[in-house]
Amino acid sequence: PPAPRLLLLLALLIACAASGVGCSGPRFAQLDRLRELHQRERRPAAEQVDAARGLLARLLPSHSASFEFRVVSTEQCGGKACFIINNHPSFDGEGTPEILILGASGVEISTGLHWYLKNYCAAHISWAKTGGSQLSSVPYPGSLPRVPAGGILIQRPVDWSYYQNAVTSSYSFAWWDWERWEKEIDWMALQGINLPLAFTGQETIWQKVFQRYNISKSDLDNFFGGPAFLSWSRMANMHGWGGPLPQTWLDDQLTLQKKILSRMYAFGMSPVLPAFSGNIPAALKLKFPSAKVTHLGNWFTVDSNPRWCCTYLLDASDPLYVEIGKLFIEEQIREYGRTSHVYNCDTFDENTPPLSDPNYISSLGAATFRAMQSGDDDAIWLMQGWLFTYDPFWEPPQMKALLHSVPVGRMIVLDLYAEVKPVWINSDQFYGVPYIWKVGVGMSMEGIEQNPIVYDLMSEMSFHQRQVDLQVWVETYPTRRYGKSVVGLQDAWRILHQTLYNCTDGKNDKNRDVIVAFPDVEPFVIQTPGLYARTSKNYSTLALENYVVKDASNDAYEQPHIWYDTVAVIHALELFLEYGDEVSDSSTFRYDLVDLTRQALAKYANQIFLKIIQGYKSNNINQVTTLCDRFLNLVNDLDMLLASHEGFLLGPWLESAKGLARDHEQEIQYEWNARTQITMWFDNTNTKASLLRDYANKYWSGLLRDYYRPRAAIYFKHLISSLKKNEPFALEEWRREWISLTNNWQSDRKVFATTATGDALNISRTLYIKYLRNTDALGLDGMDSFGKNQMPSLL
Repeated sequence: PPAPRLLLLLALLIACAASGVGCSGPRFAQLDRLRELHQRERRPAAEQVDAARGLLARLLPSHSASFEFRVVSTEQCGGKACFIINNHPSFDGEGTPEILILGASGVEISTGLHWYLKNYCAAHISWAKTGGSQLSSVPYPGSLPRVPAGGILIQRPVDWSYYQNAVTSSYSFAWWDWERWEKEIDWMALQGINLPLAFTGQETIWQKVFQRYNISKSDLDNFFGGPAFLSWSRMANMHGWGGPLPQTWLDDQLTLQKKILSRMYAFGMSPVLPAFSGNIPAALKLKFPSAKVTHLGNWFTVDSNPRWCCTYLLDASDPLYVEIGKLFIEEQIREYGRTSHVYNCDTFDENTPPLSDPNYISSLGAATFRAMQSGDDDAIWLMQGWLFTYDPFWEPPQMKALLHSVPVGRMIVLDLYAEVKPVWINSDQFYGVPYIWKVGVGMSMEGIEQNPIVYDLMSEMSFHQRQVDLQVWVETYPTRRYGKSVVGLQDAWRILHQTLYNCTDGKNDKNRDVIVAFPDVEPFVIQTPGLYARTSKNYSTLALENYVVKDASNDAYEQPHIWYDTVAVIHALELFLEYGDEVSDSSTFRYDLVDLTRQALAKYANQIFLKIIQGYKSNNINQVTTLCDRFLNLVNDLDMLLASHEGFLLGPWLESAKGLARDHEQEIQYEWNARTQITMWFDNTNTKASLLRDYANKYWSGLLRDYYRPRAAIYFKHLISSLKKNEPFALEEWRREWISLTNNWQSDRKVFATTATGDALNISRTLYIKYLRNTDALGLDGMDSFGKNQMPSLL
């Protein structure tokens, strides 16, 4: 299902194109100045064309001679950034240019190429992990489709297309090398992204800045997080976890960042660099004992463990604050040779300010901006609006104080949780401060490489002036994605559009299925609809009043979320299976098939689990034993399904982590980081699990078989033992065993496959017949919307 904050701005993007609201927003003098700077400081036109031509050679080398690219002024675009697609006037058969694409920058040229391939060649672009690009529908050189006489002019309705979240760099980019980054920057350009975050390597910049204050490498070892946790040490949520960072890591990441920035600038992008938010190492406090420093509170550590929690924040009113902020901006410009003048800084991200006085909040904001401006007089502050959603501290007076602490037009806010809690609606559009989507549109998911349909539509919305007919768009999607028109698959996607991709209930955390987010609670806490607790021989470790029927929102257990008709989705799966032979050679189809089957089986597993708990509450040991076996077999089968496509493998995540190591010791550390992030995440004791466990859970082959299944088996063992012995559920022992299992798995060195095995279509058909065709065989028909499904063609 869509990951947390994945659909984030989709509804707003559609609303922008559909409503009468002017999406270009009001004009701000400072932003006009920024546009002029970006235009004037952009790389030469020839370099941008070369960047676009390099992309074409990597994407479609057979057609390198079929396209000609040129950079044009915004005046030729009608005053806005645009791309123009024309039939080439000099076309004279194969080997000569057929299509001429003009663009305001290398990004617009690349987007114009994508637009042409999508709309005239029925092609599709997506990440390699989600099936890759479908380009088989592109005609041979010399026979490309012609566009209408006079060409096609597509303008941007807004200036900027933003990309990334502050944590994407850890959840997705942590182990990337230049080869992977080059592909991502190509993807960005094809999607029209011109305002991406560029956070790689900043620890090396900080090392250079803090060296000026005689802060040594060893002083920073407990400040920086490990490679998989840098996002949170950067935001002052914690320190040291997963570290220390080797000097080779710091040096290599700085080298990588320079390559990333060079390519982004070559396309004409405006990368967003980090700025100082007050987060300092403990050693700086010792060297400046009179400095105004706040010791922040606990952020999700168990028992407020000081080894990882409670970071130090330099007060913005202290003169040292502006001094350090200025040095950090200047050091980046010195290292990178240039800047786009846009800097991200998130003050108090999931940390509460010590005072609520609006004057104090205003002084913090003013000093934060002054630190940026001291290093770059043209600085623009780009701030994630997550703090306004996350923390009730931010009432209108405090929010307005922060937003108005900076001259209007010198701050841009990202309304990055707008699909659930849009801040712009309840804040009079951020009290007049420019924000994304009003001056731009954006995608700020926490992790990428999933749900390709969402990104395909969202990026396209950056270039639409009118409402998109979603029904028509979705009907054409499978043809482009699979390279062939199959009516049955169009019908399937129509169902998915109306169900899986139509969540309007305002809830989040849609990936909390039992398999990947197993409940760490006593079984009587878990609600089982339609069943009351036993009235005799109650062996709950909780008092009776704690397990009577209650509101699920108060439950210690996160109930898996269902927002659609599961029978309808299973019917969509039936259509995939029935018509799959027509496109079985398509990697994009196989990815979608595996993902859809996974989704259906995951929700089915949730129902089996609730039936297990029902059996436990009813003292039905035979039902519990039978269904526990059923659940564990399903997890094994699901692992086999996931193994059939490269996009669902654990191996690449671990091998890419080890691939960045310079020696055996680093290899062990990096692999521990990679394993820990997707399981326990943060610290634990022998009987207290991390408060962030399973937050970054993954449906990856290897992870299900070697971790999720054994964990469930431990819980089931204690359930059955409780029934057999007529004793309370051994909650403490369960926790001790599964935490031990987790910690051992985090440190294990087992190697997992990096290539797919098995036939996805055959496996999916087998699992459909085994689990989904007749779900009421185990009495699951009355639970949620699972029922009996028929597909005679597969019997």
